[in-house]
Amino acid sequence: MRYVLLLLSLLAVAGCVDKSKIEEKINAVPMTIDLVRFDQIFATTTLENIPVLKKEYPMFFPKQYHDSIWEQRVKDTFQIELNKAVSETFPNNDELDPQLTELFKHIKYYFPQFKKPRVFTTTSDVDYKNKVLLSDSLLIVALDTYLGADHRFYEGVPNYVRKNMKKSRLAPDVATVYSQQLVSRPRTRTLLAQMIYFGKELYLKDQWLPSTTDGEKIGFTEDELIWAQENEVDIWRYFVENEILFSTDVKLLPRFINPAPFSKFYLEIDNESPGMIGRYIGWQMVRSYMDNNAAVTINQLMISDAEEIFNNSKYKPKK
Repeated sequence: MRYVLLLLSLLAVAGCVDKSKIEEKINAVPMTIDLVRFDQIFATTTLENIPVLKKEYPMFFPKQYHDSIWEQRVKDTFQIELNKAVSETFPNNDELDPQLTELFKHIKYYFPQFKKPRVFTTTSDVDYKNKVLLSDSLLIVALDTYLGADHRFYEGVPNYVRKNMKKSRLAPDVATVYSQQLVSRPRTRTLLAQMIYFGKELYLKDQWLPSTTDGEKIGFTEDELIWAQENEVDIWRYFVENEILFSTDVKLLPRFINPAPFSKFYLEIDNESPGMIGRYIGWQMVRSYMDNNAAVTINQLMISDAEEIFNNSKYKPKK
């Protein structure tokens, strides 16, 4: 027994040393951020300067809209207040640059083909469904969706959404849009396939955002994460005993996968549970798969199908 414990301790230490060496290599990856604060540029523009902005930043001025739209926007009182709130929350790039630099370095290390984007920050009339947009070499971040969960502009936004409208969610949200370019889409419509798909996305965040908490990666509060950890055995038992892992019932997605106030087991525990609990279980399964299959690379993981991961993960929830 002593030998086993010693061996486990040595393996744990070796794992930490390996991770430390990897982080040293990642820190050495050259990376500078090309960031344009379009939110500040537009906030200080004049009506006369709009044609200049249209020429320099055409991506923010769709041709189907008349100049009068932008002229009204410059004078709009809500837009002015929004600009002020963003300026107060993000007065400079001191928080943006480090978050994005760390993320891009990690993506570049694990996926050398990665090409850093040109980053634009803007406001979006609090369009929380489109906080981050990625197109080719262009990344757009709506800073007015990261003002803080209790900000007055978010009154009326569902609590399960607004809890993630804060600074610390910016890098995880950017990581999400990049992971969507790398993780292969599910080959089947089963609940398991959806769980594994999002589990892969979250596993990428493990690699890309090592200093970010698990709660921030998935969008759980600390209490919600603790609940998921403490009830993991019962959640897994529910999935297995009710034979829903390989079900293609579309009603399972809003119950366990899609963002929601809580997951729907149709039990008394529902109101205590966080939404997206299926993503959490898929994440633990992918983690287990990678821990137990050392020869599998991240690139291979991205294209591995759900049943392969399910069958070879040796996943067993911790009691």
